[in-house]
Amino acid sequence: MKKLVHIQYSMESAGRAALRLQRAFQDTEISSSIVSMEHSVESQGVKYMSARARLLTRLEDRIQNYLTRKVNKKLGSFSYPVLGNNLAKLDEVKNADVIYIHWALKGMLNFRSIEQIAALNKPVVIFLHDMWNITGGCHHSFDCVKYKTEGCGNCPMFPEENKNDLSAKEFRKKMKIYSRYNNLYFVSPGRWLYDCARESLLTRDKPAFYIPNLLDKNIYKPVDKNAARQVLNIDANETVIAFGAITVGSPYKGWAYLQKALALLMQSAPHQDISVLIFGSSYKKEIADAIPFKVKFMGYLKDEYSTALVYNAADVFIAPSLAEAFGYVVMEALSCGTPVVGFDVGGIPDMVKHKENGYLAKYKDAEDLAEGIRYCLTNDVRGYLPPAIEPALTLQKHLELIEQVSK
Repeated sequence: MKKLVHIQYSMESAGRAALRLQRAFQDTEISSSIVSMEHSVESQGVKYMSARARLLTRLEDRIQNYLTRKVNKKLGSFSYPVLGNNLAKLDEVKNADVIYIHWALKGMLNFRSIEQIAALNKPVVIFLHDMWNITGGCHHSFDCVKYKTEGCGNCPMFPEENKNDLSAKEFRKKMKIYSRYNNLYFVSPGRWLYDCARESLLTRDKPAFYIPNLLDKNIYKPVDKNAARQVLNIDANETVIAFGAITVGSPYKGWAYLQKALALLMQSAPHQDISVLIFGSSYKKEIADAIPFKVKFMGYLKDEYSTALVYNAADVFIAPSLAEAFGYVVMEALSCGTPVVGFDVGGIPDMVKHKENGYLAKYKDAEDLAEGIRYCLTNDVRGYLPPAIEPALTLQKHLELIEQVSK
């Protein structure tokens, strides 16, 4: 039986990708474990790192805040990992036949510890949950294509032009590691990010694969909408619009466009009984005051069954992201039978088929976002997962990948 280990900072939110994959492997001929920094869930086969290692994360946060103090926050996040742990010494990693590295920054891995893992001479699958592994340090490049054409430097995220800025230094460090080792493989959950990896100067000569993320359809499945609403204390006659709680200042989440779309929706349907269901955090006055409909905050939902219940209670789910490698919330909503309205960007078009299981709005077009909501509600659109991202097929692709890289 082959042994596989996942390295993942946390299994909350998007970090569930590693946990879901590990659990799916349990029913196969693969023995799968996880090494994680943040103690977030109790699950078989998960090893959490020491208190000393967790202390490094707090110190690393301070270092990152200093290094990125001048970064243009409107362009998102930038990471230049300084502190890291030698995970190559762990038995789970040393004894693995294949190593999956997911999102493992914040003091978990730095460039040296990535190279230490690569030096074990085992197949190392780097799972792209954002663009960080294929750029000079940004987690999303937006309009910048330097990582494809010239290597980084003079990064638009830094206000002062400098050919030898942090992005250039990081790009060279990654190029050195990627060029030195032939046992590195890259997996993208979305076609758009896969294409970016194939075009990046860092990874264009490395093996890359497109394999969607995976979820448990025993949890994320359609249930009776009225029953779901009864549990959540929502009127059965209301029209319910749902979305994940938004960090208003995030450059990735598109809050300004969603706010305008809801205002436009109110203008066209002022008397319609509409409620907006928000999950992901507790009450936020700034969001509540900006929404012209009744608002219900569900808080942060650790329990996946509760999350699935929220999707089932909604008539439509909105995903106004401006930068999205894949979009787990999109996949979850569709799997629960709820149509999704989102911008035609990133990995969202892999899942949302325009006017079939949702609506793809023109990028950064609030009016079209509002039109998408109206379209799905008026036409009683039903969500579903496209066959290409069905969990069984995804798992099979991972098994084939493991077989291929193990030869």
